[in-house]
Amino acid sequence: MGLLDFAADIGKKLFGDDDEDAGDKIRDHIEEDNPGVEGLSVSVEGGVAKVSGKAEDRSAFEKAILMAGNVFGVSEVQADELDAPAPAEGEKVEFYEIKSGDTLWAIAAKFLGNGAKYTEIFEANREVIKDPDLIYPGQKIRIPVE
Repeated sequence: MGLLDFAADIGKKLFGDDDEDAGDKIRDHIEEDNPGVEGLSVSVEGGVAKVSGKAEDRSAFEKAILMAGNVFGVSEVQADELDAPAPAEGEKVEFYEIKSGDTLWAIAAKFLGNGAKYTEIFEANREVIKDPDLIYPGQKIRIPVE
C-alpha cells in the first residue's frame, strides 16, 4: 500500500455505507485538530476521499491525507487538489502501516534507534494518533527520519 492507499475495513467509523455527508464528516474530523489546512474540502465516493485545500507545510499535507485515510470506509485518498509546499530541505519522513503487536516504542526502536524516542513519533502524528497507547493494525502514521 502506498501513502494514498488505505485499508477500508479499519479506522475510526464516522459514517455509514450510504451516508451522503461522509465528506463533511471527514472534513469535520480533520478540522477538529486542523493540522494546518485552509479551505479544506472533502468528498467521498466509492471509498475514495478527495481532499482539497491549501496546506501550510508538507507535514499538514501528509497529516490531512492520513487523517482522511485512517477512517473506516476509505480505501484511497486523492489529494491532487490539496496544495502544499515541497518538503523543507533535509526534511525526511517515512510512512509506516502499523502491524498487529506494534507499539510506538517498538516502532521508534526500529526507525529511530531508540524506543524512548516514541514521543517524537507521537508528536509527528499528534493529529493522527490521539493516545500513544491506542494504535491499531492498518493505521498509517508518519515517521520523522533523522
